[in-house]
Amino acid sequence: MVMCRIGQSPFTAEPPTDKNRSQASFIYVEVNLRQSLTLGGEMAQKNNQLDREKFCCSVCLDLLKDPVTIPCGHSYCMNCIQSYWDTEEEKKTHSCPQCRQSFTPRPVLVKNTMLADLVEELKKTGLQAAPADLCYAGPEDVACDVCTGRKLRAVKSCQVCLVTFCGKHLQPHLENPAYEKHKLVEPSEKLQKNICSRHDEVMKIFCRTDQQCICYLCSVDEHKGHDTVSAAAERTERQRELEGSRHNIQQRIQDREEDVKLLQQEVEAINGSADKAVEHSEKIFTQLIRLMEERRSDVKQQVRSQQETEVSRVKELQEKLEQEITELKRKDAELKTLSHTEDHNQFLQNYSSPCLSESKYFSKINTNCLTYFEDVTAAVSEVRDKLQDILRKTWTNISLTVTQVDVLLSQEPMTRAGFLEYKCKIALDPNTVNTRLFLSKENREVAFINTGQSYSSHPDRCTNHLQVLSRESLTGRCYWEVEKGEGGLSVVVAYKDSDTVAKRFGDNEKSWALDVYKNRSEFRHNNLKTPVSGPLSSRVGVYLDHSAGILSFYSVSDTMTLLLRVDSKFTQPIYAGLLLDGPLGNTAELCELK
Repeated sequence: MVMCRIGQSPFTAEPPTDKNRSQASFIYVEVNLRQSLTLGGEMAQKNNQLDREKFCCSVCLDLLKDPVTIPCGHSYCMNCIQSYWDTEEEKKTHSCPQCRQSFTPRPVLVKNTMLADLVEELKKTGLQAAPADLCYAGPEDVACDVCTGRKLRAVKSCQVCLVTFCGKHLQPHLENPAYEKHKLVEPSEKLQKNICSRHDEVMKIFCRTDQQCICYLCSVDEHKGHDTVSAAAERTERQRELEGSRHNIQQRIQDREEDVKLLQQEVEAINGSADKAVEHSEKIFTQLIRLMEERRSDVKQQVRSQQETEVSRVKELQEKLEQEITELKRKDAELKTLSHTEDHNQFLQNYSSPCLSESKYFSKINTNCLTYFEDVTAAVSEVRDKLQDILRKTWTNISLTVTQVDVLLSQEPMTRAGFLEYKCKIALDPNTVNTRLFLSKENREVAFINTGQSYSSHPDRCTNHLQVLSRESLTGRCYWEVEKGEGGLSVVVAYKDSDTVAKRFGDNEKSWALDVYKNRSEFRHNNLKTPVSGPLSSRVGVYLDHSAGILSFYSVSDTMTLLLRVDSKFTQPIYAGLLLDGPLGNTAELCELK
């Protein structure tokens, strides 16, 4: 190993005059500039620097913080000596880092207030900072290889000498022409890795056959006949590769930044278009609501007007009938009095056969007016049903034609909290429920009962099987959970049309059903059955990503376990569904997630 000579004064040298010594000149200026800036400070603070050293902790090499004095008389930062003793805890002894005196048991540390005050005074006088070139090497610094005792911080390393120098010991390399070809780099602790461990020579050759650095003796020994080049040549070639890789990476960064800008523009366009759509839709729905309010007011006014007319007619008839009743009662009283007359001649003279003409007023209520009100109710109900159908079909068209933003990956949540971000509130549709199913809890729970319910006729009603669909259609990302009762249950997603509700869910291509029983479960779609393994619990979670075509079923307890994931292409809005099996009284509930 080549060693450098040290001996010239660090403050009297002149810079090299050779114009080709650019590197040495540059470093010379750099180091001497530092020295010139700190020389005066060094001389002025020499005595103070010595004072500072007296108040430095020998562990962290900095001014004492919360100083404590241990039994041998040496002082340290409280945290430093505690950490040092913590590492000796297994030895059951505690020693001084400087004199190695041991203490048993572990001494109790108390802050040395007098020493702490002195350190604070030292800080106030501004003596805590050492000149830049006289800073000692800390735990994270590279230390000078030449310094003896307490080492200074290194400023340069020589790749020829394989030695690291502080500013003082670097001077020969800057002044002596013998070191002109030595290459100085930033200080490094890894210089010894450039020495061949076998031959103790500098490794300046690169073996391409074995892809490692070697010395010249290795090249004629175990690497003889290998493809070898100088380390500098290999570095030059790999530097070109590195630059090419950097160019590719920078180009990729530029491309991705452009993509980010385009996506940001797309986000702005989406937001603007969505805001316009919402604003326009709000106006339309406001107009519809206003129209509905007007029609409601018209119907109410017509019904009340008809009510007033009919009530007035009935009261007039009632008054005339009461007058007729009064007249009849008067005649009955006269006849009663005559019937009690004892004088036969007087009775015969006063009696005349009463002639009762038929009443010209109807005594029965006119039911035509009641029919009118029933007809109005039926007409309004018919309007409601037609409007619901129109809105449902229109919403289907909106859901199918809306432009959705493509994403690179549809990321499924990893935790239940992540799934709950997509929770949706679902209620069951009374127009689809089988007549032997009873709805409760705001149409979230369904029960299998013995007697049929008097539901109105509807084309969406499930008449052949104990099943029901949700009222809300599901698009985008949705998550819901179903609590199972004592019997069998099919957790379903399906399209809503007459063909789907007429068949058992899972037996056609328009419905997907996970059957959950006490000891087994299976998946059915398009009349095909697939056994499903996994832990069974009373609660099943369902995750739907409509646009990505992902349908997942989970067993939910303290943790979530994936039972089945289905990849499909949904062409219509999806509805949640339930299909109950026996026994009688079996229930299922769409859970209210919080």
